[in-house]
Amino acid sequence: MAFALKLSRGFQARRCRDDVRGGAALEFAIIGPVLLMMLLGIFTYGGYFLTAHTVQQMANDAARAAIAGLDDTERLALARQSLQASIEAQPFMRGELSNVELARQDNVVHLRITYDASEDLYWAFESLVPPPSPHIARTVSVRVGGY
Repeated sequence: MAFALKLSRGFQARRCRDDVRGGAALEFAIIGPVLLMMLLGIFTYGGYFLTAHTVQQMANDAARAAIAGLDDTERLALARQSLQASIEAQPFMRGELSNVELARQDNVVHLRITYDASEDLYWAFESLVPPPSPHIARTVSVRVGGY
């Protein structure tokens, strides 16, 4: 053989083979990125579900406030006031309402809101974890005038 590996006197092949130091660091180097991505995914989707549930509750409260109005213009204004107060009360919601629509069919009021959550903290990791759409839309229907 043209190339021969010359080993130092202190080198023992058996000692290197049986040495387990650094094994945990190697295992973590393999598993760590996967674990980190899973944790970021849990954080992102947990935040999405929290925001989506909060938007649904805000829509419910706004629809209840809207039925106190005498006409559709006043109902929409009451709904917007309720929504704005609800957003300001939530410290984790930094986005804004992109759309508020009120429609009425006979004695049923339909309120549709769309919240743009792209400024919220949960969408900060979108380059690492593919998040859901930041536009969260919810619709609520409430009967006006009792039964």
